[in-house]
Amino acid sequence: MHFSTFVLCLGLGALVKCAAGSEWCYTGCEYTPSKWKDISGSFCGEKRQSPVNIVPSHVVTDPNLGNFTFVNFSSQHAIKSIENNGHTVKCKLKDNEVEVSGGGLNGTYSALQFHFHWGDTKHHPGSEHTIDGHRYPMEMHIVSLRKGLTVQEAIEKSDGIAVLGFFINATEDGNMSGPWSMLTSYLKNVTDEGDEVNINHNISIYDLIGNVDMTKFYRYMGSLTTPSCNEAVAWTVFQEPINIHKDLVQLFPQDAGLTNVFRPTQPLNGRQVFASPATPLPPSPPWCYDDHCDYTPSKWHLLPQSYCGGERQSPINIETKNAKTDIHLDEFTFTKFDDKHAIKYITNTGHAVKCVLKDNLVELSGGGLGHVYSTLQFHFHWGTTSHDSKGSEHTVDSKRYPMEMHIVSKRKDLTLEAAIKTPNGLAVLGFFIESKVTTKSSSSSSGHETTNPSSSSASSMEYWKKLTDHLHAIQNISSNVSVTAELSIDDLLGSVSRKSYFRYNGSLTTPSCNEAVVWTVFKESIEVDESLMKMFPTYAGYNDVFRPSQRLHSRTIFTTSASTSPGPILMSLLLASLCAIFL
Repeated sequence: MHFSTFVLCLGLGALVKCAAGSEWCYTGCEYTPSKWKDISGSFCGEKRQSPVNIVPSHVVTDPNLGNFTFVNFSSQHAIKSIENNGHTVKCKLKDNEVEVSGGGLNGTYSALQFHFHWGDTKHHPGSEHTIDGHRYPMEMHIVSLRKGLTVQEAIEKSDGIAVLGFFINATEDGNMSGPWSMLTSYLKNVTDEGDEVNINHNISIYDLIGNVDMTKFYRYMGSLTTPSCNEAVAWTVFQEPINIHKDLVQLFPQDAGLTNVFRPTQPLNGRQVFASPATPLPPSPPWCYDDHCDYTPSKWHLLPQSYCGGERQSPINIETKNAKTDIHLDEFTFTKFDDKHAIKYITNTGHAVKCVLKDNLVELSGGGLGHVYSTLQFHFHWGTTSHDSKGSEHTVDSKRYPMEMHIVSKRKDLTLEAAIKTPNGLAVLGFFIESKVTTKSSSSSSGHETTNPSSSSASSMEYWKKLTDHLHAIQNISSNVSVTAELSIDDLLGSVSRKSYFRYNGSLTTPSCNEAVVWTVFKESIEVDESLMKMFPTYAGYNDVFRPSQRLHSRTIFTTSASTSPGPILMSLLLASLCAIFL
């Protein structure tokens, strides 16, 4: 893109003929917004386009989005001129005078100009960005170039340009004699394309922004909103609108002679919109296992920031005949699993019972994991209080067990935030729980007798009773109770074999279902009295807290070479059920 062309295009709605021999427009020419992608040299059909529809319930707070620093936004002589460029009205700023930094931006930016987008004279609003599909009457964009970069360098960087977007709301009682009245008085002097006049009034950018709280804003990475739509913009869209009188809003389409000068919203294509810590966001939609909420397991993929529709989801049905032996699946090293004071407290999350461990104490390594993992917590999945209840998440040859215990660990070299974005960031150990020894079952979907994990009879009920004695104290959701009894993870696991297991790559089994888990599912089950298992649904107050099995897709299940019973054996390869971290 040539320098001169870019200067014209930089306005994001600021005027340009970016296609050789062809003029773009919003309406009335060959290259309307739906055809901007066909303009020579255009990026308008790429995947990181602007504007977008911002859905606050899908937005994530970013603690790094602190306060901005604005230089000369209060200067009443910084606005140099106002121009009609045939696509919008643009106010040019004095060179190297107005600057913006902070707010999570990567450096200091020099503000070049600001311009406007609007609809028609009566009934159609014209902001470019929308909030939950709502379009404001107008939008103002302050366009800045990162200092230290040439224009060519800036348009080649994802954040070479910073644009501050302000919604403009039309009110019945706005000030008709203030700074907006002064600014709009110039519109009658720029009625034709190419008209430009100097600003002689004392008007500052702060005067126009008014009392908007500039600590509340959204941030996403996008593009210019006019051809060539370069994907080089760090967008800031302020939550609070500028309120001006409706009659002043109408002067833009009326006097400038332009209507509906805004680009339609573009797909996010997987991008995340963030919010500053000061920005209030609506509560996340509730999810559940049964039908008492809108987001049951079949709809988890519709939740904000959800990965629940991915192809590496957990839990799965483990088909033993298809498991492949992996000689690299050696023995684990369990550090402080025998510590009788490692469990800090037990909590009722509303989705499970979770036991939270002391920080940086319990660790897991070996077992083919390739990293050392810090163990964070363990939690349980169960069915109902009935005698034949089945509530495990994983199944083996279609057999579901009464309960399942998940021990969740995070890679020691990663933060939790980084771990949930890394394919092997989490390691989860899954143990089946049942009330009697089982070696054979005909419950597979095929009707044939299959081999299932055998049960360890050495797990002491004394320790499970110590654990379940705490459950009466967490009958309310979000309640928790400190663990003072001497009780270790080893005590709960008993003598169950930890050498024979399955391994596969998967996900958390609760929203957001991040595909970051190396799963280990042990073949031998833990034996627990049925009366103690029933205490989980009884005191927690909810039943059937397990996600249905997910498709394996192209994944392979691996197994250790050690087998606890005759018949085919199977194994698993990478991590996935940190669900309870978010429970």
